[in-house]
Amino acid sequence: MSREGVEHALRARADERDRISGDLLDLESHTTYQLLRGTSLRGETERRWAAAQSSLATLWRLNDAYRAVLRDAENIRAARARPGAEQLTELTELLAGASVLLPAPAKPVEQRSLLPQAEERLTLDQTVARMDAAFQEVTAALNDIDAVWTAELPRLDAAEADLREIRALERELGESAGLATQEAELRRTRAHLLEDPLDGTVEPELDRLAGLLAASRAELGLAIVVKREFAARREDLLAALDRVRAAESEARLAHGAVVVKITLPPQAQPRSRVEALAGELAALDASADTWVLRAKRLAALEDDARRTADEARVTAKALYGLVGRRDELRGRLGACQAMAVRKGLAEDPAATGLFERARVLLWSAPCDLTKAAAAVETYQRAIHGGTP
Repeated sequence: MSREGVEHALRARADERDRISGDLLDLESHTTYQLLRGTSLRGETERRWAAAQSSLATLWRLNDAYRAVLRDAENIRAARARPGAEQLTELTELLAGASVLLPAPAKPVEQRSLLPQAEERLTLDQTVARMDAAFQEVTAALNDIDAVWTAELPRLDAAEADLREIRALERELGESAGLATQEAELRRTRAHLLEDPLDGTVEPELDRLAGLLAASRAELGLAIVVKREFAARREDLLAALDRVRAAESEARLAHGAVVVKITLPPQAQPRSRVEALAGELAALDASADTWVLRAKRLAALEDDARRTADEARVTAKALYGLVGRRDELRGRLGACQAMAVRKGLAEDPAATGLFERARVLLWSAPCDLTKAAAAVETYQRAIHGGTP
């Protein structure tokens, strides 16, 4: 190398050494790295981290050898203000040649041999490449472990917070949710997550526990609300049963008014559910169930009462709608008759017969709407030139 080439190479290698040193310090100060150093690992995580630690040891050996060569080069350069040919040759050999001596790694006694262990010589570029490969292996393992901990530890903390809230709700309610088994499973899950995050079984187990605890917390919260509001909600439910009675009465009145006008099937007869609902309320009053179960039964009964009243109102509306349908068909028949007069078909025997059949069906009591609608449609097709 020329003097300029040597100067440039020394500056570049010094910058490279500082950057590598910074990266290694950042690695060792990484929070997950510090946690791993103090954690007893097992399973897949133990195997993966052991391999990473071996790569890290290799990285440090390479780094020490690399820095030693740079120190030698810097000492030679510092010895003279203007290096001569001999110094340039030495510097060229150190900076561009196979100057990094990598001793054979120490092995456990059971893996040793009495034969000499071969040393390895590398260029600075080869050494940096080897260090980078080892660094990538360490950071890959670190990132994989960190990704699991980052994703799952907050969820585990949230599940444990749910459990603490559940315990507080149990004390307020004076009842137990029976979660001793889940509490023990949560402790085992935390230990498993810390010791072997790469096992792959923590996430589904945590999903199950978190879902169960969240549901239990919601049930207890509802039970607390029901316990506090039971008297008021019971009164509201009694009022809701009155609304059911009124709606069912309206449906019966509608049926009575319509059945004399429109032919109805037997299943159209409204059936009352209010007494059954009142019986469920009485059973709830006398129940010795936990508040969690009573809360579920009360909510179901409230929903059932609302739905029953709505269905009765819909039934009444539908029944009255049948009378409206009959009146609509009567109007269509009159309009078709007027069109028949305009077309000169008023005296046509076939059209007259069709009209009369439809009229008799529509003005009969009770009226068969299905047959009447078909008769009107047939008469309308005949008036418009279709086949009767």
